[in-house]
Amino acid sequence: MNRRRTRRTHHSLHCSPNAERRAETDEWKTSSQKSWRDRGNKENTLETPVEERIPKGTCQTMCPAFEMRQRQAQHRLHQYEILRGTAKDRQPRADPLRTVKEYARPAAGKDSTNPSDLRAPDVLQKTVRYLLDEIATSPNLHPWTEVYGFVFDRLRAVKQDMIIQRLSGTECVTILEQSVCFLVYASYRLCGEPLRHFDPKINDMHVQENLSWLLDCYVSSSAPNDHRKEYEALNLLYNLGCTKALQRVMQLPEGLRCAPDISLALSINHAYLERNPVRLLRLAKKLNFLQTCALHRHLTSCRRDLLLIYSHGFSSRNCRFPLEKLSDLLDLDTCYTTQYCQLYGVEINLENKVVFTKSAFAEPEQGKGQCLQYHNTKTEKLKLILMGCKVHDSL
Repeated sequence: MNRRRTRRTHHSLHCSPNAERRAETDEWKTSSQKSWRDRGNKENTLETPVEERIPKGTCQTMCPAFEMRQRQAQHRLHQYEILRGTAKDRQPRADPLRTVKEYARPAAGKDSTNPSDLRAPDVLQKTVRYLLDEIATSPNLHPWTEVYGFVFDRLRAVKQDMIIQRLSGTECVTILEQSVCFLVYASYRLCGEPLRHFDPKINDMHVQENLSWLLDCYVSSSAPNDHRKEYEALNLLYNLGCTKALQRVMQLPEGLRCAPDISLALSINHAYLERNPVRLLRLAKKLNFLQTCALHRHLTSCRRDLLLIYSHGFSSRNCRFPLEKLSDLLDLDTCYTTQYCQLYGVEINLENKVVFTKSAFAEPEQGKGQCLQYHNTKTEKLKLILMGCKVHDSL
């Protein structure tokens, strides 16, 4: 039987299974070559030096122009940033000389590495000086909790710009020193404020981060810094009794470790570990104001220990202890000493004599044993601290 051969047309040949497989193979080769080219481009990108991939800020103002316009349109200007004379307008205008970039959390899809939105290192230093000189130490801005909230947020934005640009060494030292001064002072001044105005845990977290970064900058910088001994001592006083802080000090070069500031901090730390509040408070009188602010958060427990020891040691029916002497030991004014004794059940008679009784000592209710502002808070002292940083920077 003769079979009729079917003539294969060009169309049937093109649509045959073998042709389809060949087409798929060609397509796979093409896509593979394209993927290899893309991979090669990525590898070339990865081979780019790290320095060239790090964004460098080009913004020359304290707040990028785009953010300033956006916040003005959205009525998100702080009262310290509004142009004078426009505060009561329907849409207050931003003062370019007073508006400062606010902190914004990193968000998905948002590019935070745009050079035009990042401030250059010298602009960051200028911003910090403005925040501390014109806002934090201003005698005309009240309440100080509002001042703290504004400065804290803007310093956080400064830190964010520094991290994105990976600043290190001497570029960071000045900014971090002044930031630490402000945060440590705030922990002292606002210690008795409600949580809605001041959160000590959040402030403490930022103090620790800035201190750690600052001390690392001292190590990585080849240039000597006269302020290093002060901040090494400050770190130990702020973290009194912390093994890590003590270990860091003990690993310092001998010449630096024997500096007066660090030696005094080590003695205070030793007294704290020995539970010797009398010696600790006596040594604390030798500290400067900033160091006192750093130590302040440990003084409540230290003074409590002193009252407990004296309540046992001088517990006698006929024993009377001079109130002035106790005030000197506690390093408190007489009126504050009276309040402090009453808080722990220690009696003070009509002759202003302290009557210690072992059975009368009692722990205060939860929340009442916190610092009750047993100190004077003057912004002028913060000015003196910051002036010390400026004098050093100008040398």
